[in-house]
Amino acid sequence: MKSYRKEIFLHIPERRGFVNITPEVTQCLIESGIKEGLVLVNSMHITSSVFINDDEAGLHHDFEAWLERLAPHAPVGQYRHNDTGEDNADAHLKRQVMGREAVVAVTHGKLDFGTWEQIFYGEFDGRRRKRVLVKIIGE
Repeated sequence: MKSYRKEIFLHIPERRGFVNITPEVTQCLIESGIKEGLVLVNSMHITSSVFINDDEAGLHHDFEAWLERLAPHAPVGQYRHNDTGEDNADAHLKRQVMGREAVVAVTHGKLDFGTWEQIFYGEFDGRRRKRVLVKIIGE
């Protein structure tokens, strides 16, 4: 069995945002040479997420609005985590809801997606460089 590892670096200039990272993950799969196996894609930060869904702007707007209702950023004083001087407790909660990672099957050298599925990076406390791990195992 072969394995491949690469880190993708992202910098979201705003506090929150969603980025389709499917092209980068696909490039990793090509570089790996693996034809049958699994791809793990995970955020290496506790205030961001990796998830699979549709690449549709209205849906991304709905995610943003829904997450802000679940865990509003302000007032920052509503969260005990922010007592330490942080202002990102809401980002930790949003990450918990959206998830840490995605796993995709590799079949015949391609990401084995359902219709419309794409891999996204979700940022909830941006404005600095962050990493996503791509780990591929298989033959």
